[in-house]
Amino acid sequence: MRILKPRDAEFIQKKLSQELVHEVRLVFFTQGESGLTVPGYECAFCAETRALLEDLGELSDKLRLEVYDFLLHEDQVRTYNIDKIPAIVLVGDKDTGVRFYGIPSGYEFATLLEDIIDVSRRSTRLSQSTIEKVATIDRDVHIQVFVTPTCPYCPRAVRLAHQMAMVNDKIRADMVEATEFPHLAMRYNVYGVPKVVINETVMFEGAVPEQVFLEYVLQAVASS
Repeated sequence: MRILKPRDAEFIQKKLSQELVHEVRLVFFTQGESGLTVPGYECAFCAETRALLEDLGELSDKLRLEVYDFLLHEDQVRTYNIDKIPAIVLVGDKDTGVRFYGIPSGYEFATLLEDIIDVSRRSTRLSQSTIEKVATIDRDVHIQVFVTPTCPYCPRAVRLAHQMAMVNDKIRADMVEATEFPHLAMRYNVYGVPKVVINETVMFEGAVPEQVFLEYVLQAVASS
């Protein structure tokens, strides 16, 4: 199954060849690799997500795809703290804390590419002031950003969350595709996207500026 169109693949290959520096592991969690599935928990977009990652992996020798079965590979599931699928973890010289739950399609595909570049270059686009403040966080932070593929404002929120996770090992940041995980969308009252949930206590909607996003994160840390 091919996901990327030839013209798109050519453009992405050129971009990756120019911008990637170090190897990035695309750690993918799916189901059915063992022939086992859980009735009622079928993964609607696992096959498409894997095909997308396989397409990407063919475009650069600095990308390495690792595939694990959610039911079979319990050690890896625990190591990366994966609780739903499809799931993508970006790993550079370490686990970056970056997670994609659901297929990164539509506007979120650009987010995946930009994240890969940042991980490969071991850098982010955050301001120095934000980096310094994020680096001081000494408590666990879990950021969930609910998105839909057609939301043009969602990538900004996801990118900010993911870059903060790259800066500080205490932060884990998830992109969650709301339509693929309706039980979570209902739990967190996701009526508009992006919807950001931090440590289950601080929630807000919209693609806010970097400084405002940081203030919400620090608020969640202070209240934990």
